[in-house]
Amino acid sequence: MSDKQISREERRKAIERQKKTNNKKKKKSPAITWIKRILLAIVVIGLAGLVFGASLFAFYASSAPELDEELLRDPISPTFYAADGETEIPYITAENREYVNYEDIPKTMEAAILATEDNRFYKHSGIDVIRLGGAVIANITGGFGSQGASTITQQVIKNSFLTNDKTLKRKAQEAYLAYKLEQEYEKEEIFEMYFNKILMSGNIYGFGTAAETFYGKPLNELTLAESALLAGMPQSPNGYNPFKNPERAEERRNVVLSLMEQHGKITTEEKEQAQTAVLADSLVPEDQRQPQTANTEYTAFMEMVEDELEALEGDYSLGDGLTIYTTLEPYVQTKVNETMASDLFFDDKVQSAMTVVDTKTGGISAVGAAREYSGDVRHNFAIAKDRQVGSTIKPVLDYGPAIEYLDWSTGQTIVDEPSSYEDGQEIRNVDGQFLGTMTIREALYRSRNIPAIKTLQEVGTEDAGKFMKNVGLEMDNIFESSALGSAEFSTVEMAGAFAAFGNDGSFIKPHTIKKIVFRDGSTEQVVAPEPVQAMKDSTAYMVTDMLRDVVDLNVPGSTGKEVAINGLDMAGKTGTTNYSAKELGEYGLDSSSAPDVWFAGYTTDYSISVWSGYPSKKTPIDTASNERLLSQRLFKNVMSQISSPETARFEQPDSVTEQVVEIGSDPLKLASAFTPYNLRSSELFARGTEPNSVSQRYVVEDLDTPTRLRAKVKDQSAELSWNYGDDDVSFEVSVEVNGSRSVLSTSSSQSYTFNGLEEGKSYTFSVVAVNSTQRSDPASTVVEVAAAPEEPEEEPVEEPVEEEPVEEEPVEEEPVEEEPVEEEPAEEEPVEEEEPAVEEDPIDVPEDPTEEEESEKPAANNSENNNATNGNDNNKDQDKDKDKDKDKDKDKDDSN
Repeated sequence: MSDKQISREERRKAIERQKKTNNKKKKKSPAITWIKRILLAIVVIGLAGLVFGASLFAFYASSAPELDEELLRDPISPTFYAADGETEIPYITAENREYVNYEDIPKTMEAAILATEDNRFYKHSGIDVIRLGGAVIANITGGFGSQGASTITQQVIKNSFLTNDKTLKRKAQEAYLAYKLEQEYEKEEIFEMYFNKILMSGNIYGFGTAAETFYGKPLNELTLAESALLAGMPQSPNGYNPFKNPERAEERRNVVLSLMEQHGKITTEEKEQAQTAVLADSLVPEDQRQPQTANTEYTAFMEMVEDELEALEGDYSLGDGLTIYTTLEPYVQTKVNETMASDLFFDDKVQSAMTVVDTKTGGISAVGAAREYSGDVRHNFAIAKDRQVGSTIKPVLDYGPAIEYLDWSTGQTIVDEPSSYEDGQEIRNVDGQFLGTMTIREALYRSRNIPAIKTLQEVGTEDAGKFMKNVGLEMDNIFESSALGSAEFSTVEMAGAFAAFGNDGSFIKPHTIKKIVFRDGSTEQVVAPEPVQAMKDSTAYMVTDMLRDVVDLNVPGSTGKEVAINGLDMAGKTGTTNYSAKELGEYGLDSSSAPDVWFAGYTTDYSISVWSGYPSKKTPIDTASNERLLSQRLFKNVMSQISSPETARFEQPDSVTEQVVEIGSDPLKLASAFTPYNLRSSELFARGTEPNSVSQRYVVEDLDTPTRLRAKVKDQSAELSWNYGDDDVSFEVSVEVNGSRSVLSTSSSQSYTFNGLEEGKSYTFSVVAVNSTQRSDPASTVVEVAAAPEEPEEEPVEEPVEEEPVEEEPVEEEPVEEEPVEEEPAEEEPVEEEEPAVEEDPIDVPEDPTEEEESEKPAANNSENNNATNGNDNNKDQDKDKDKDKDKDKDKDDSN
């Protein structure tokens, strides 16, 4: 029985242990359940994604175009349109292609292409899964589209049928068609398609054409190094063009050789030997290179289109059958071509280049790459950045930043005086002279060096560099000498920078492409750069207004008069570079020699930059002759033909005001009424920065007016005398008769005798105190000379005869009574007749009565003047007494 009990006890314990074990299992089961659920969800999502992806792929594939063998084998040429969007530009075609069959392709050439583009080409079925996996990882880390996985088969498909947009639809269609192509054609046929239709550079299609173009020999004669160079070009056809960019081409060649070694195509020894080959030794010599286009009228411009297309973000290729809308203006390009072929050049070796930019849009309207330019087989001087720009940089690096950041006006004064760089080296003006204080306006149109350097020193290199960068000119380092144009820029860059001044300070990077339309005809991409406000509109206009003076025929000392065009509102700047003292000695040249002459100028429509010089800097331009004017004359020849008579003038913005200032005042002040005219200048200010005080430098108080002016009449003479203080002055004596005034004398004497008084005339005498800078108000007196007494005696004799009627008898008695009075005191008659005139004398108005007090000054001495007019010094009371005596005498006569 006990055994059974023990057995039951053990059973209970066993049951409890089992329960605990079950409980533990139950606690673990939720986690296991969730893991199962997650795994199941992943599987479901994966299957759903796979189904969705497969469905989407099938949908996209169903809309893919059919394979067309003609399109597969022949390149699709792009289409170009001019700026008007309608005129087609004939340029790139594939007519001169050297077609090569697969069996004629050298194995070395094939190996170089496969190592570079698709090493597993003969192992995949159109899509390289291994390479695709690497590309997916790169796209996850670097963003979609950061790296492609296109095989040679896919590239043939893309270049034959599809657009180059990086979308899932295009990728799906590309993959589907690549697989389909592999099913219908042999690998060798597909490689042959790629080999002959790939764009190599410009309008060079296929490796066979490239071998003849760059090396002048067929493919089977190419060396390993030459084959490697060609194999590397499709990635950037123009960028790796050995004629245009030999250094980049050589670097790319060496990368291809390394890839060939990596994939076992060549040995290390072969690689190293090929990498040491001198690139230039095997290229076709420059004088033997043939242009690739029959029409060379637009060659230079179209090459720039190709370069710009490659530089754009995105996978654009001329081999994709694109339609490209450019900025080219055929008429402008024709005038540029005619000018570059004109007789303006003084010899056959001197070269020039120019770029014409639309001021408002930044689009390049035309380009002159060189004289007799025939494509990238010649040097394009217009885009070259290997020549210093000289003084054309001054408005951009010096004066523009000063106006923008320092609030300078065009009348800011600066001193042209002996100066040195920080290292003690003397700064020289071209003429070796120093002109003293001048405005920055004058310093710019005279192109003075010392003021330019002083201005840059005031601005600082940091702000100057920022201003230049805003208009598309970047310099790694700016030094004091940079103010004079030691930097090297192209005509494209200079035309673009100057256009910003003419476009209210808005800069648009010079460009050749406006938009691109893809092969489907509906997808387009606008690629023209957006405008950027590079400076204030006030700065742009003020610089423009100063540069107007450079080309103004009426401004003495201006350097750009040669380009002046009648009726055209234009601004611009000349530029001349210098040889160093070492170069002058090394080349055996004199100080009038210059390696480069420039001119950059603009209107509201066009901005043109012109460079002239010799291909070798050792050959100089003589600046002591008219050779220095070559760039100006080329500029004028083009600008005068492409500009319309209705070209708008530069319009002064509301942010600019104009004030007349006194040159030399510091700080700048408004000119006063006393500022000499040669020191007055009408200048521009950014609104709010104009001066509000008037210069007092030349302001002086008026001289005192002479006092007690008297005139003593004797016979036919008037003896003038006056009083004055102790000032060291002279006296200007003048007389006015019958409205005509003349100066009689200027001397320090305080008296003057006038001879030649005539009867019946009135004389107004004036005396003014003067010195070298001042004049007083005038003191004046009037002398009236009576007519001869015989004239009034004859009148009474005639009057009774004419007035015999009885009604007139009372009137006849009056002259009878007055005759004795008039006859006896004949000497006193002038006194009676002159008294009214003498009474008017005190209110005689001075010549310049600016104030009432000044007009009253002569009145203080009028009593004396009146006495002088009567010819004696008696006062009015004495005159009245005499009148009374005359009346008594008259009464006596009447009684008689």
